[in-house]
Amino acid sequence: MYGWRGRLGLIVPSSNTTMEMELHNYLPEGLSLHTSRVPLRNIAEEELIKMNTLAVESAKLLRDANVELILYGCTSCSFIGGKDYEKELEARIEDEVKVPVISTSTAVVEALKILDAHSVLVVTPYTDEINQREKEFLEANEFEVLDIRGLGMEDSAQIGKLEPYEAYRLAKASFIDEADAILISSTNWRTFEIIEALEEDLSIPVVTSNQASLWLALREMDVMEKIPELGRLFREY
Repeated sequence: MYGWRGRLGLIVPSSNTTMEMELHNYLPEGLSLHTSRVPLRNIAEEELIKMNTLAVESAKLLRDANVELILYGCTSCSFIGGKDYEKELEARIEDEVKVPVISTSTAVVEALKILDAHSVLVVTPYTDEINQREKEFLEANEFEVLDIRGLGMEDSAQIGKLEPYEAYRLAKASFIDEADAILISSTNWRTFEIIEALEEDLSIPVVTSNQASLWLALREMDVMEKIPELGRLFREY
């Protein structure tokens, strides 16, 4: 039986081609990943909010697979409404399907907190408008955003084509000594290959949307596996 150690349900935007692959490639033995999708083509506020209204139906399909936890795998859609929006979204889905739910934004906040990061640098593929929403969300959760840089991209499918080295180079170009951590935001941007190198080169923790999501999901499922390639978060916590 697949999932003898635990079954993780994942909801992703329909255009996301990265998150389930990264999670599947690093999922500890005995765990299984089961994915449902919700329509989204563009990382724009109106589409993100519309996607959230459809999430319950996707969650119901995952419930049929007897998953133990549902991960709502979209960074921007879970912070778009500001502080506590992601908690309200999680609660709404959980109330309907009676399965525990966490979101990527919750995972990012928890990861930064456990790493004792107060001042963060943020790099994203997003437009300035979405970056501003993320900055407001992080500041509402009591982080200082020293700088936030994006690639100005709205087409989610194109974000999925970005190479990991592009995340590395943008993060390194953004670095300043005052930073406690770097956040690479977007579940559709491949990052797992560059986390370890970036931490070694800059000597600060790196948090990415998919890494934080996997970390919190495993911890919520009482799976304490260490995955050194995924940075300090997985080595120490």
